[in-house]
Amino acid sequence: MCSISGIFAPGGPAVNREELLRINRTMKNRGPDRSAVFIENGVGLAHNRLAVMDPENGHQPMTVSFRGNIYTIVYNGELYNTPQLRRDLEREGVTLATHCDTEVLLYSYACWGRGCLERLNGIYAFAVYDRKTQTLFCARDRLGVKPFYYATAGNRFLFASEPKGLLAADGIRPRVNWEGLWQLLFMTPVMPEESGMFEQIHALPPGHCLTVDRNGNMHKERYWKLTAAPVHASEEEIIDHTRALLTDAIRRQMVSDVPLCTFLSGGLDSSVVSAVGAAVRRENGTTLSTYSFEYEHNRYAPTLFQPAPDDAYAIEMAAFIGSEHTVLRAPSQAVADLLEAATDARDFPGQADIDSSLYYFCSEVRRRHTVALSGECADEIFGGYPWFYRPEMVQRDFFPWIHAPMERVSLFRPEVVLPDEGYAYARQVYLDTVADCDLPEDDSPDMRTARIATNLSMRFFMTSLLERKDRMSMAHGLEVRVPFADHRIAEFVYNVPWSIKFASGVEKALLRNAMRDYLPESIFTRKKSPYPKTHDPHYEELVRDKLLRRLKSSDSRLASLLAPGKLQELLERREDATWFGQLMSRPQLLAWLLQLDHWLSAYHVEADWLSG
Repeated sequence: MCSISGIFAPGGPAVNREELLRINRTMKNRGPDRSAVFIENGVGLAHNRLAVMDPENGHQPMTVSFRGNIYTIVYNGELYNTPQLRRDLEREGVTLATHCDTEVLLYSYACWGRGCLERLNGIYAFAVYDRKTQTLFCARDRLGVKPFYYATAGNRFLFASEPKGLLAADGIRPRVNWEGLWQLLFMTPVMPEESGMFEQIHALPPGHCLTVDRNGNMHKERYWKLTAAPVHASEEEIIDHTRALLTDAIRRQMVSDVPLCTFLSGGLDSSVVSAVGAAVRRENGTTLSTYSFEYEHNRYAPTLFQPAPDDAYAIEMAAFIGSEHTVLRAPSQAVADLLEAATDARDFPGQADIDSSLYYFCSEVRRRHTVALSGECADEIFGGYPWFYRPEMVQRDFFPWIHAPMERVSLFRPEVVLPDEGYAYARQVYLDTVADCDLPEDDSPDMRTARIATNLSMRFFMTSLLERKDRMSMAHGLEVRVPFADHRIAEFVYNVPWSIKFASGVEKALLRNAMRDYLPESIFTRKKSPYPKTHDPHYEELVRDKLLRRLKSSDSRLASLLAPGKLQELLERREDATWFGQLMSRPQLLAWLLQLDHWLSAYHVEADWLSG
């Protein structure tokens, strides 16, 4: 993987090389192997490379001449159908000089233009400069695995893999408007698809492309969305086809020229990925490396969302597939100390220690491996969350994973944050998304609920998890692939009858039945358990003390925003319950407040509400 960035104003003054390098340096961690820039008058493209395929070639920015035109690309991602694309390009008369997918993607655009997107199977964010037409074509993969942010300043169009890159550009201010504030308090770590948090910065939504002409005019369009269609197949055929799609996706993503491993929690999703990955390695006469994540001094307490710890399941699964398994344990002190670093990696206060612990684990994995496969996205596609089968959770006109919408905002002075307006804003985002779902009139009530839950989960919850995984891993130059985020799987499973996806009232029954032969009985029947978090009481003490010290410091910008006495009430409350998703409870709320105060200062945030 890599980072990409650029400045595009072909009719304007020459690109300032130092500015472009400054933008590029902010994301050096994403591509530690090589950095380079391309500058041609008012066009500048920059790239930091993490070499995964064909390390000796594939350097970017890459330029080719084809049919009387010249094209230059910067690209972040992996194409998993590169062999097929190579054959198609050769039939077009293309002679390829490398074995890397960058060259394949560039020629694909040169041959087929925007139509190349229909042919791609992979994860990508890229920009291609067409010298003849003096246009810039940008695109992001269908499910949003790879990030792409853009902004305008005067007559210039700028883009980068992360908001921090754009904030390093001239004319881009770290200003957060009211919508940004309400996203912080009501929605984060989930964000609207186009939000870059800062007022001038926007995300290119998943499944979208964007063209900028020489005059700075932008044309953005959606090239992919989930579409309802009938499935004319028996249950057995559906299960067989699901198995074929899954094993194919995992096999494609096991290809790497650098050390590769998998994340193995012992849950259904990571076990499926690891089992198929181990089979691929055995065919090649090698052994798969796997990792599971735990916490030091963890006092596990079973809950509805986390019924059992991962430890024993991960070790059992590793033995079952014959992997070389490593258990990584994060110290509570490290998880607390890395909260600020995780905020900087994500460019906004995200998921507290759920972020900082992954930040720690990825740094440890990177000591031995450059690529990892993970089980993200299965819950969103196959229906693993309660809101898929509990209609009341998607019928309350608000995001179903936010159990207590006012939990965070109630800590703030209402005259500063305008909670009623904020709730109305977030609710409207929800309603607009539901209205955009493709819902056939003849769907059963259960199928309708499942389709709405799938769209909401994939367009919000899943993109948040993918963003988290991308930032925490790429902060250490670790590429994490997500085989379940294959558009072919999403398209097919979206239309499978809910009675098959939830057969016998079992979550993700289709996934279980499709992959049963790859799993021991204990994993096949195991209930969903999310990414693990620490239950060490000392962790909450560390975060509480750290937050209180910060609020007393002279550089705290959060202290003046909090409502008198509300934080103390939170600290003295005896009961504790999750208020977001399956993991965010009081320790995470305290850690998030700490992240917020750090972010306000470190990013020099500008906002009208800060003076309120």
